[in-house]
Amino acid sequence: MNVVDQLLATARQRGADQPYAGAVTPQEAFELLQAEPNAKLVDVRTNAERHWVGQVLLPPGQHAAVEWSSWPSGTANPQFVEQLCEVAGKNDVLLFLCRSGVRSRHAAKLATEHGFHNAFDILEGFEGDKDAEGHRKQVAGWCKAGLPWIGG
Repeated sequence: MNVVDQLLATARQRGADQPYAGAVTPQEAFELLQAEPNAKLVDVRTNAERHWVGQVLLPPGQHAAVEWSSWPSGTANPQFVEQLCEVAGKNDVLLFLCRSGVRSRHAAKLATEHGFHNAFDILEGFEGDKDAEGHRKQVAGWCKAGLPWIGG
């Protein structure tokens, strides 16, 4: 079994009780992006979050931004699926990322309901949960894992 098959098998097993393909750690997501040409990270945070907090640093074509909701209203993006279809194919391995792993689960579920059968949640998100002092990027997440990111 090659590395992609191993990572996807682990992810599917980890998410066996979820209404989407599975779940990956930030490090596993990064490994999939390196090894699977049809893998794409889909950042579902708001444009404001990406601008103020930071964003993943990946080569063009390996990531896309599709807001789950808008800021500051928090209104759900009624064009989420349509916008996802513009940046990803139904057979792509989609790795959904948000701040701490909540919106990404919802995005993976909705994508699966619309025929994206390789929709995975990135556990811990970009910043992870808050530490004892209320700060993020200290406990878990893409940033804490030391994966490439810029800004913020």
